[in-house]
Amino acid sequence: MSSIRVMLADDHPVVLAGMKALLDGTGDITVVGEATTGPGALKVFREADPDIAVLDISLPEINGLKLAEIAAIDFPKIKVLALTVHEDRAYVQPMMRAGARGYLLKRSAAEELVRAIRAIASGGLYLDPTIAEMVVPPPPDQATGGPQLAELSQRETEVLQMISRGLSNKEISGRLDVSIKTVETHKARALEKLGLRTRAEIVRYGVAHRWLDDLQ
Repeated sequence: MSSIRVMLADDHPVVLAGMKALLDGTGDITVVGEATTGPGALKVFREADPDIAVLDISLPEINGLKLAEIAAIDFPKIKVLALTVHEDRAYVQPMMRAGARGYLLKRSAAEELVRAIRAIASGGLYLDPTIAEMVVPPPPDQATGGPQLAELSQRETEVLQMISRGLSNKEISGRLDVSIKTVETHKARALEKLGLRTRAEIVRYGVAHRWLDDLQ
């Protein structure tokens, strides 16, 4: 199995050094770049081709939220893990809406960072237990007026499950042996039925229906 390529961004050099030492000792995770500012993180995005970006939200010049938004548009292969002291809803929800695949508090145990990186690299989602309830809504079929999971066809459900696990339309096309156009059609129909718009919302829906349990 190839090494997981990770970049680290935090405005405290001591924190960066600690994370790098921890990850360098895992054997399956390689730190390919570090940054202490938002522009520095963008430079690493462009030059180091990381699989995962571990971002502090409170970076100077360009904060972690903006970086997550930029990554989703300009660097879609990079999966973002927020690592921060902020645990209130005003920070958590915008990061997840921006497409972050994980949110971890800095006070978590060191091994939680390793576990989060591995889960995200495998296509899953990783949420600090303290903030999970802020991100995961009740299943839509339990919410007032929400759509039922049964409204989706089997193929629509399969497509959404794979999207929630981080697969691209091309990868889904190969797994299901259908055209990319067919995948896009199933996706569009499913999103319309469920009232979803973004990949981040698909992930939250998947979490609510326990599609990602085996990845965490």
